[in-house]
Amino acid sequence: MIIISQIIHRNEARYKLEFPYNSGIAGKIRTIKGAAWSQTQKAWLIPQSEEALSGLQKLFASGEMHFMDEKREQDPPLPQEPNAAIAVAPVEKSIKPEWSRIKIEVIGRKIILKMPKNEADIKFINTLKYSHWNSRMFCWEIPDYPGNLDRIKDYFGDRIDELIIHEKYDISLNNQTRTIGNRELLIIKADTGRLRLIFGFEAALIKLIKTFPYHSWDAKNIWWTIPYSDKYLNELQAHALGAGMKVSYEEAPAIAAGVKRMTAFDIPNYRECPAEMILKLTELRYSKNTTKIYRVMFEEFINYYHKYDINKIDEPQIISFLRFLVMERKVSTSYQNQSINAIKFYYEKVLGGQRKFYFIDRPKKEQTLPNVLNEEEVVRLIKSVDNIKHKCMLMLAYSSGLRLGEVIRLRNSDIDRERMQIKVVEGKGRKDRYTKLSARFLVTYDQYIEKYKPREYVFEGVRGGLYSESSVQNMIKDVVAKAGIQKETTMRTLRHTFATHSLENGVDLRYIQAMMGHASSKTTEIYTHITTKGFDQIKSPMDKLDI
Repeated sequence: MIIISQIIHRNEARYKLEFPYNSGIAGKIRTIKGAAWSQTQKAWLIPQSEEALSGLQKLFASGEMHFMDEKREQDPPLPQEPNAAIAVAPVEKSIKPEWSRIKIEVIGRKIILKMPKNEADIKFINTLKYSHWNSRMFCWEIPDYPGNLDRIKDYFGDRIDELIIHEKYDISLNNQTRTIGNRELLIIKADTGRLRLIFGFEAALIKLIKTFPYHSWDAKNIWWTIPYSDKYLNELQAHALGAGMKVSYEEAPAIAAGVKRMTAFDIPNYRECPAEMILKLTELRYSKNTTKIYRVMFEEFINYYHKYDINKIDEPQIISFLRFLVMERKVSTSYQNQSINAIKFYYEKVLGGQRKFYFIDRPKKEQTLPNVLNEEEVVRLIKSVDNIKHKCMLMLAYSSGLRLGEVIRLRNSDIDRERMQIKVVEGKGRKDRYTKLSARFLVTYDQYIEKYKPREYVFEGVRGGLYSESSVQNMIKDVVAKAGIQKETTMRTLRHTFATHSLENGVDLRYIQAMMGHASSKTTEIYTHITTKGFDQIKSPMDKLDI
């Protein structure tokens, strides 16, 4: 309900609009010409004109407005309209002045408090954790933590003029306003591979959420997010239903695809990455993969400004290009970060410019849980392969936890049969490491060696040299379809599966970290709990399978 009264403000006739805190109502009023928030009146004011009154009637139904017909000598006459949609009611003389009222409103996870300025009262409010003053809406906002409302009511007592507890509250989702019940859990699966959890304050539910890895509180949107997992989803639903909450689940609409990357066919005189940049990357010993990525990213940038001298492209243009990637190309956070790194490398390392920070938010990568196959799915996958070379690749990735690039670059000399280890030379971060060699893999490997007789690398192309990464990716895509596996499965999936199955078989987390080549134990901890066994007790999970 909007209470409307006539006042003289700064020698001008105005309508004063009073209503409980609601950002949606305030947003509508803001669209009326001449509308303004008055700090002294602690209310929205609009001109006393037919145009403003008509605009107000269009925005709100007659039942949503209540006109206080308070006669004052200085008030100008109210515009009369034969079919006015505003209800008129006499003023109740017992109503306290606006400035002396204490109003409390509980909306979702917030307690909204409006009160006269009083140092003792402010001191009390500041004792409530995370309370703060909203200077835009001129009210105090306090989290609706257990006990907070009771403390406020006990403190103010009969000084409280109005207490409203909303059973529902509004939240903005995908540019739409949704109404959520206080005892409702809304779970939304985003296309980023995470779950958004929207609910009123529920201490036990928050405690459960904090047990999930990569949980995060989004203060801007006022919701929790966790990585998507069937297990986590079931736990959340069971807990909420057990607590008497209503549970809703839905999937967020997919984000529309952005414009495609420009190619040499789209732009006349397509410019390639400067030779001095490639030379500098080689000089600093960047990996071939990083060099390739930087080249592709920088070419997209310089051809976006194909009419400009590369060395004269300034900072505002760089920021404009980065915004283009996000808003129009709709690239991933990883792609955006790689593009920023490539641009910075050229201007800072190649041209020797000063290190700069471009004033656009560098996005954080959404943390998701890796897909992991169960043992039965691994068996189906490997048994679905007819080509022995392809079978060897899949067995190697699963039995030793190698990355795709490490599988391709593995040499015959890196396989140590005596110590049953594989030496990974210059893995990620140009670091060497050792991982486990599977006895069952060796049986298939020997059959493969006898048939193909590779000279240098374990897996070589038709004409020798390195095997193509894209060929491996296409191969595993076909094998997954043939095996009838529904999960998204890549060579990286087999690497994650190796780590998970090893831990489930009792291998110490520290050894898993070493075999996977993780710089931090936090990366490895995502798989499962810590166990304690020595390296000599480690058996590859491949050795348990009936292949």
